[in-house]
Amino acid sequence: MTRVLLVDDDDLMRAGLRMIIEQTDDITVAAEASDGAEALELARAGGIDIVLMDIRMPGMDGIEATTYITALPNGPAVIILTTFEVADYVFDGLQAGASGFLLKRTPPEQLLDGIRVVAEGEGLLSPSVTRQVIEQFSSTTRRDVDHPGIESLTEREREVLVAIAKGWSNSEISEQLFIAENTVKTHVKRVLSKLQARDRVQAVVMAYEAGLMG
Repeated sequence: MTRVLLVDDDDLMRAGLRMIIEQTDDITVAAEASDGAEALELARAGGIDIVLMDIRMPGMDGIEATTYITALPNGPAVIILTTFEVADYVFDGLQAGASGFLLKRTPPEQLLDGIRVVAEGEGLLSPSVTRQVIEQFSSTTRRDVDHPGIESLTEREREVLVAIAKGWSNSEISEQLFIAENTVKTHVKRVLSKLQARDRVQAVVMAYEAGLMG
């Protein structure tokens, strides 16, 4: 059972999200918070797998809260859930450690699938903003950050990391690199392990920071 923390200063939004989630058998709402500070305290208490995090809230906003929550030992993964389809918000959220980004207008089934994807250790970006994020990383991210794990990657693993950073799915990587999809999955797991990356999204950040994307 995936345990979710809902974080939003809008009571109606939290109620709506709770209704959607409680229709499932594999996801449950473990707690709710109306601001980032309260969310941080609940995350520290444990028992949370995924945080659905609003950005604009009074006091500690969603970006700051995400930074603290993702720094917790064995802390929960964070999905930014917002009305704002702006690359800057996505960029800031991902650099803060978020594992995904979805718009509040996302259909219920896609929202639930998104929670499941992140719970399994995958990264998640709304298709409409993926390209914006990649372009933002390409133009603004520092490229002199040292990530020692990158040096330990094999040539093939490095190719897979670059492909992930381009936004390719496992099936696309398989097609482009002429390797079986199961082999791609194995390479992805090894890349994440060597980088000590929580998920694909964090690996993308590392690839750009290390200057692998040109």
